[in-house]
Amino acid sequence: MRLSGQLSNVYARGEGSLWEGTEVVRIANLDNRAVLVVDEDRAVDIATASAGRFGPDLPSVYRAWADVVAWATSVDSSGSVPIDRSALGAPSPQPRQVFAVGLNYHAHATESGFEAPTSLPPVFTKYVSSFSGPDSVVTLPEGNVDWEVELVAVIGRDGHDIAEADAWAHVAGLTVGQDLSERVAQMRGPAPQFGLAKSHPGFAPQGPWLVTPDEFADPDDLELGCAIDGVQVQRSRTSDLIFPVPRIVAALSRTVTLYAGDVIFTGTPAGVGSGRKPQRFLRAGETLDTWVAGIGELHQRFVLG
Repeated sequence: MRLSGQLSNVYARGEGSLWEGTEVVRIANLDNRAVLVVDEDRAVDIATASAGRFGPDLPSVYRAWADVVAWATSVDSSGSVPIDRSALGAPSPQPRQVFAVGLNYHAHATESGFEAPTSLPPVFTKYVSSFSGPDSVVTLPEGNVDWEVELVAVIGRDGHDIAEADAWAHVAGLTVGQDLSERVAQMRGPAPQFGLAKSHPGFAPQGPWLVTPDEFADPDDLELGCAIDGVQVQRSRTSDLIFPVPRIVAALSRTVTLYAGDVIFTGTPAGVGSGRKPQRFLRAGETLDTWVAGIGELHQRFVLG
């Protein structure tokens, strides 16, 4: 499945085209095995190709990330296998920690009724049980389910109190994410219930694979967006982030230790359903297509339970 109309054209001409050159390192989770993506349709099993040196599980690949990347740039792709997108999972499926950053775009903070943060934006979690791969069917729970396209960063090297200038060296790569959110439960009660309301099954689709940051002309300026049944609802650039990826990594690491494989949802731009007048939420039968230029696409279809 491909994005249609205007979004498809935007994606196709996005900077850092996914298949240009031969040194791009893309790691995917294919049926719970780490694979090196050769092109959009084929991949090499890392454990097989490395004779057991790396993999087959994704967590061990992130723990040896520097060695894996050095090895991956010279792998013989003759033993590649077809990629079945239905078998793709989240690129880092078992992180020790998951961070999600709120109100990290000025326009989204405004549409949400808040002032843009000047210190660290609100940070919450999405539970790992909500993770899924790039193509999925999501059962709508009771309430109002909203969309939030996000750039997702995966940590590739442990660190505490990381300097902002060194932050990209701690990032394994970037992938596409959706922070699906049930707004009724999120805002019910004496205080917002972010983590639970954003962690229903299938509420954290990610993928289709992870791309190393050095493969982008500017990893701090990527176009991202999403569409419902082909109609664009969000479109922005990560250069509009209030806290870009290096600043997020540095700020989080001042409090916690970041571990290889940790997942960071970096925030969503304006255009969410709860910020519209009238408000608009996802309905059964609709398809949500999400993309980040130079990385790839997610496709979610929604059904009633």
